[in-house]
This record gives sequence, structure tokens and C-alpha cells, in this order.
Amino acid sequence: MREWWIHVGLICVPLVAVYLHIPPPQLSPALQKWHSAGEAFHFRGREIFYRDSYGALGSSDVVILLHGFPTSSFDWNKIWEPLTQRFHRVIALDFLGFGFSDKPRPHRYSIFEQASMVEALVAHLGLSNQRVNLVSHDYGDTVALELLYRSDQNRTGHLTFNSLCLSNGGIFPETHYPRLLQTLLKDSSFLAPVLTRLTNYMIFQKGIGDVFGPYTQPTDAEFWDMWTGLRYNDGNLVLDSILQYINQRLKHRERWVGALTSTFVPLHMIYGPMDPVNPHPQFIRLYQ
Repeated sequence: MREWWIHVGLICVPLVAVYLHIPPPQLSPALQKWHSAGEAFHFRGREIFYRDSYGALGSSDVVILLHGFPTSSFDWNKIWEPLTQRFHRVIALDFLGFGFSDKPRPHRYSIFEQASMVEALVAHLGLSNQRVNLVSHDYGDTVALELLYRSDQNRTGHLTFNSLCLSNGGIFPETHYPRLLQTLLKDSSFLAPVLTRLTNYMIFQKGIGDVFGPYTQPTDAEFWDMWTGLRYNDGNLVLDSILQYINQRLKHRERWVGALTSTFVPLHMIYGPMDPVNPHPQFIRLYQ
């Protein structure tokens, strides 16, 4: 019996070793096109990917798009062209640790750092005195609320808001129900390094698919593009560090929810009621 287990171990150990070092998938043509159309700027020694497109003539409106977790600016791919027909300038970036931006590890990722990065990009593009429209989703919602707080407090380097549009994000910790894997990654210092390496495409597809509605499920190609963006530069290995944003939301609730309730900036909310992470009707009741 003992010899049988030894043989199984000898077979499994190299297989697991190979599995844990599977190289990231190749970029699809759509991702290659998105990447080629982008640029990079440096923020605190890190390279940050962004896209900046000029659009509608006769308009001075600028829109900045802030993506969610765990994806990237490619989330906005399908509406990029329509937005350029409405706005003079359309801008999106990959947050630090996401997409085509650098993914340092170890690193203490924070909402405050991401907000400062957005401000730095706006300054880099010469838009510090320009009124901007911010559209955000999920993780990007919390970054947007930190930017809103700084703007309302007239902090140095703050954005000048024209409007803010939030969409399905856990802006209220008390109505936010993270997925099991997210909870394990953010709270388990022992399990997290193992789980980040064991997370594979099938686990990812199931987890992401669960937060989409039954009639808005991504195609296989879209799931694969999201996974490819996550795996780019070993992004799966920083998920546990990035997920500390959930704990930061709870710690800084008064600051960020306070900014939402006290601002005079025009606010809009796009909300899909089948969201299992921010479920209806609790979320909408609190927002109202």
C-alpha cells in the first residue's frame, strides 16, 4: 500500500509543478489591438497602461473610465467607439496590478494609491483644469469616491468633476457580499499564496459568470480575454493583495459614503438588479 502512494506521489508532484508554472495565454487579436492602441506613463516608478482617444468635434467634454475587479480597461471595449462619438476625449487606464499595467509584488495595493494614479494621469495629459465626467464600475466606484472626496475637500491635485456615474459596486460594505474565493484570498494569509496559484480558467469563468445576468453572459472569447488580461504579468499572484480594497471599504466607509451623500456633483447610478454581490433590493434601498 505504501509503495502505491509513493508511485502516485512521484507522478503527481511533477504534474502539479508543471501546472503551477503554466505560461499565460497569448493575447487574442482583440486584446492585441487594444494594447497597440494604448500608451504608458510612469507613476512612482511603475508603468501604467492607458488609452486616450479623441472623438466628437465641437465638444469639449472629457470622459474617464474606471474599470472593476479583476479585469481591466478592456471592459470598455464595446462602448469605446460610441463614446468617442459623444465625447471630445475618451480616456481609460489599467489600475496598478491590473491588465497591461505593472503588477508589483509584494506590494500594498490601496484605493488611495489608485486615486493618486488617476490624478497623475490627468495631470500627465494636461487636463488638470478640465472638468471631467467620470464613469466607474465595481472597484472603480471606490476609486471614484476617493477622487470625489478629494475634489469636495479641494485637495491639491484633485479632479474637477462635471459628473459622476457609478455602476454596480460595493460602495456600501453592509450590502456587499463578496464571493467565497474573494473572502478566502483577502482574509487568509496562509491559504492566499496557494489559492492564487491554483486559480485556473475554469474557476475564474465560473466566478465571473455568476456575477453576470442570465441574458448578459460573456462569450467564451470574452471570458478568455478577461482571463488573459488577469494572467498577463502574473496578475493572478497579486489578487490577494488587491482584494484588501474590500477591507479598506469598511475601514473608510465614513469617508467614501460621506462623499457620496454630501457632494453637489451630479450623480448617476447604473445598477443591474441581478447582482449577487450587491443584491437587490438592499443595495438600492440604501442608495436611495
